[in-house]
Order: sequence, then C-alpha cells, then structure tokens
Amino acid sequence: MGFILVDTQVHQSQRMVVFGAIFLLTTLLILYSSNSGNQLYNTVGAGNYHYASKNTNLKTWSTRDAYVPVYGNKTFLLHCGHCALVTSSSHVLGSRVGREIDRSECVIRMNDAPTSGFERDVGNRTTLRVVAHSSVFRVVRRPAEFLNLSTDMSIVFWGPPTKIGKDAKGTLFRLIQRVSATYRNVSFYTITPSKMKKFDSLFQRETGRDREKSRSWLSTGWFTMVIAIELCDNVKVYGMVPPNYCGRRQPKRMPYHYYKPRGADECAMYLQNERGRRGNHHRFITEKQVFSRWAKLYNITFSNPTW
Repeated sequence: MGFILVDTQVHQSQRMVVFGAIFLLTTLLILYSSNSGNQLYNTVGAGNYHYASKNTNLKTWSTRDAYVPVYGNKTFLLHCGHCALVTSSSHVLGSRVGREIDRSECVIRMNDAPTSGFERDVGNRTTLRVVAHSSVFRVVRRPAEFLNLSTDMSIVFWGPPTKIGKDAKGTLFRLIQRVSATYRNVSFYTITPSKMKKFDSLFQRETGRDREKSRSWLSTGWFTMVIAIELCDNVKVYGMVPPNYCGRRQPKRMPYHYYKPRGADECAMYLQNERGRRGNHHRFITEKQVFSRWAKLYNITFSNPTW
C-alpha cells in the first residue's frame, strides 16, 4: 500500500509540473503576440516608431518630372509661400476659418471633399486637389463642384500605375484622359511609377516598416502632406488631430468626413485601421506620428485642433 501511495503522489506531481509548464508556455505566447502587435503599430502615443537617423530632405528629393500631364505637355511648376492644407475631417466644422483659408496663397484639398455649403468653415478656393484612384469617379461625376470652379487649378491623381499610369489602358485611365481633354481650365497630372516607389520607400525610411510586408496602404493624407512640403515654404493644416488623440480616453464621436455626418466615427476608423493585421489597412496614426516629426523640419503648423 505504501508503494502505491508514493507512486500516486509522484504521478500527481508530474502532472502538476506538466500543467504548469503548459500554462507558462501559453502565457508567454500570448504576451509575445501582444507585444508584437504593440511594436508593429503603437496606437496611443507619438514617437514610438522606428525611423532612420538620417532624414530625407523632402525639399530636394522630388523632381518635376515625377508628375506627368495626362493631356498635353504641361509641367507641374506650382510653388507657394504659404499653403492651407484642408483635411476632410469633421473637426473643421464650426471653425469659421473659411476666409482665413481663402486668404492663403495656395489651398490644397483632398479627394472629393466639397466646398459648396461648407464655405464658412473650409473656404471655397482650390489651388491643388490630390485625388486617389479610388475617388476618381466621385470627382468627375460632379464637375460643377470640382472641375468648373477655377481657371488655374491642378489635380494630381495617385494610385497603382496599373490603374492610372500612361501605360495602363484600363477604364480608369481612359476616363482621366477624357476629363483632361474636356476641362482645359484644370491641369491634370499623375504620379509616375518611379515616384510611387519613392513614396513607399519614404514610408519605410520614416517608420522602419516595409509598406507591403506590413500590409499598409498609404493614405491620400500621406501623399498630400508630402506634396505640400515639396511645393510650399510653410504649410498650415486644418482639421488634423494629433497622433495621440484617439488614446485611452475616447473623445466624443466625430464623423470621419465633415461632409458625411452619418459616416464612420473618426477614432473608430483610425484605431481599426491601425490595429488591423489581416488584409491591407491605412496606418493613419503611424502617418500622423511622422507628420508630427516633419512639422519641426518643414514649417508645418496645425489648426482646429492646434497641436
């Protein structure tokens, strides 16, 4: 009987050791996965990302032939002393900075963000509009809003060369060509394939993350900010929140776009994309962390909110 009791106790001890080892291993795996996610995209604080110690000088890295005309042989020669970069964020609503924006030497807008009906808060002048390939149809469907308002406006289209490049023969490129030939008051440009690769390499240089391997989509805000830095001596950004805005204390609900009051919540959109691991996602917060650093290098200020 004594041998049986001792043998039972030994087996019980062995099982406890095995269970303990399994529990410890599982805990370590969970912690590792959590830390890996946090390291990939930190969503509550600014500056917690990796970037090269040597800065890319965005004032000199661009060449004018990086933007090619869709129709004719124009050259993209825009240069401005002071630029207003108007975001699509609902934070501009109620700001009453429309007149201030219109007094800027150049006004830069994004995608299909309208001015009609929102002039008091966003102004009505447009010097440059940066449009993603996914927004082309929304822009050309409303020519009275986006194409007939100015005689000296430029539009820069960005997107995969297979969709908007001159070698692309798809529906989207043909549409851009027809619009360019019809609205001669507007200068239309696309970003060259080599320049698109430079935007990717810039993202990796500034964040330490390969865009494709990290399954990241660059936002129109990323392209617009870089282009604004290239063209403008100083930039005032309207409506962009700081990178730590959507932290642990969730602010009140704000629509992602000022012209879509029932649209997605801004912070929900930012956090969902920042944390996304399956499929491709915009990394809005990571991009804003980079913008925060660029602000000190390229005379960038932020308004509504100020940060």
